Amino acid sequence: MSSTVSALPGAYDLVLKGARVIDPATGTDGILDVAVSEGKIAAVGPDLPCPPGATRLDLAGAIVTPGLIDTHAHIYEHVTGDFGLNADLVGVRSGVTTVVDQGGPSALTFNGFRQFVVAPAQTRVFCFISTYLAGGLLGHRYVDLYGPSGINVAAIVKTARDNPRLVKGIKAHAEPGGFSRWGIESLRLAKQAGRELGLPVYVHLGTLWPQKEGASVDPQTIIEQVVPLLDAGDVLAHPFTRYPSGFVNADGTIHPLVYEALAKGVTIDVGRGAHFSFDNARAVLAAGILPTTLGADLHGYNVKMPDGGRWYRGMFTNTAEMEPPEDASLPFSTPYGVHHAMSELIALGVTLPQVVAMATSNAAKLLRMEDRIGALKPGMDADISVFRVLKGEWTLRDSNGVEVVAHQLLHPERVVRMGRVIEVDSPLLPDLDQLAA
Repeated sequence: MSSTVSALPGAYDLVLKGARVIDPATGTDGILDVAVSEGKIAAVGPDLPCPPGATRLDLAGAIVTPGLIDTHAHIYEHVTGDFGLNADLVGVRSGVTTVVDQGGPSALTFNGFRQFVVAPAQTRVFCFISTYLAGGLLGHRYVDLYGPSGINVAAIVKTARDNPRLVKGIKAHAEPGGFSRWGIESLRLAKQAGRELGLPVYVHLGTLWPQKEGASVDPQTIIEQVVPLLDAGDVLAHPFTRYPSGFVNADGTIHPLVYEALAKGVTIDVGRGAHFSFDNARAVLAAGILPTTLGADLHGYNVKMPDGGRWYRGMFTNTAEMEPPEDASLPFSTPYGVHHAMSELIALGVTLPQVVAMATSNAAKLLRMEDRIGALKPGMDADISVFRVLKGEWTLRDSNGVEVVAHQLLHPERVVRMGRVIEVDSPLLPDLDQLAA
């Protein structure tokens, strides 16, 4: 299926020629051209003319999709310390046109996020505002800041209402460390704000903080308390986490409350991160549960940067434990991103159109932006991703050291952001030689 509009050929500024165009929102999957005019999609169809003066990109063998949307990133650079990455390194320079910061800015720090992250970025940037007044300071390491006393519902609501273009939801946590201290109260307050605003709450599952000394929480009981609080449109993140309190029970079965959540209209975000497990991903997919969206969960504690790299230090309250040991190593031998997370799912049997839908049309619906992004419909913003499917043998590794050999690897090439072509050059992208099996 393809769609073509009756636009004057002379109006085209840019024409992408001869790629396989995959656009789940319109059901398009075929060798087609895409034309752009004044920052908008002008036409999608076969053999579109390229008028004099227009830029022509010959993309035979490439894949063209709506601009990819990373629904889980940490890009509040500097304010969140090493945790926060540069928005454009995660975004357009990695082949992604839209990035959603999950819980970096808070009601107390939002003005800085808008001024120093959103404003200078070439990438389209949104956020799910933190439940906590502390936001993502130093990657949530100081656990005592994240209890109910550090939550102000009125402040969350006011900030979101003052910034409706940027705030697309609320970020919260449901994990053993927090539950050992405060039970479900922090999540309950997040839901109070979300319901008042009519915005979704994005819930982190899987261990984040160590449990309180002397306390003990059965991780499998957490989801039993969480699901009754959730509404249609809320998001459960990290379905493939290697930690307890996620989707997969200790015996490898899927927690029955997951199906109840899905029946309520709750969605699922991959949130790949530094605790991704191939074994748990297989269990979830085998149960017929397919994530809705595909956030990479990139942050400065789990990727190697040119200045020598970061170390996934965990979330500690004891300052003596904050610095890595001399022999510290990263949880992954290479960096990663949305394309890498897509490749991992394809290696597990998910189809290319399915993973493209997660990162385009489904993500746009989560953001309530499907009228502007996430599709290649004429008149929509010209946000486009271009990547190639590399054939061969590639070794993919999870946070437990489990390896999977993939025969397809998605590798970004360039993006078009509001009609402007940007080449991919991010140091966050994997080294292909290191991945070669």
